[in-house]
Amino acid sequence: MLKLFKKSKDKIPKSEIINEPKEPQKPAVSKCGKPLLLDNSRWERRLHKELMSLIKEPPPGVTVDTESVQQNLSEWKINIKGFEGTLYEGEDFQLLFKFNNKYPFDSPEVTFIGSNIPVHPHVYSNGHICLSILTEDWSPALSVQSVCLSIASMLSSCREKKRPPDNTLYVKTCNKNPKKTKWWYHDDSV
Repeated sequence: MLKLFKKSKDKIPKSEIINEPKEPQKPAVSKCGKPLLLDNSRWERRLHKELMSLIKEPPPGVTVDTESVQQNLSEWKINIKGFEGTLYEGEDFQLLFKFNNKYPFDSPEVTFIGSNIPVHPHVYSNGHICLSILTEDWSPALSVQSVCLSIASMLSSCREKKRPPDNTLYVKTCNKNPKKTKWWYHDDSV
């Protein structure tokens, strides 16, 4: 259950999340193998800070579905409009960001959702996105805003609307979580 905003006008919004563990999680470790000390309030504060920033000063064509965030701080729906002068001009897309309590040390799970999944060489028909910053090139210095900008840029630079060559096989055999896919990044020209 999530209570996103308290009634007090003077205080910074706080959240309360009750998560029931679905499976035992391994202790978080940094890239050098040292254990990370995670505290739930720290990742929640970071998410609140990013959320407020994204609502107040969103990148062009990006809006937050605040209703979805009020229901669950760990899942955000973000709307992206195709930029003018691109193959996706006038099209509306929706992204689902899923965060865990290791954020920002662990990247969010990001997928396109809804009835309009962009036809793009790096976007599978199930909404999975082949983008290195969502997996191995993730850094805690990145944010939801920077991910949205990267995805908008990826869409804007596309020269031809087509699915990845292995779309059919991938969609039939992939894990539901795109972060569990071992991506092969080989084409930055699309």
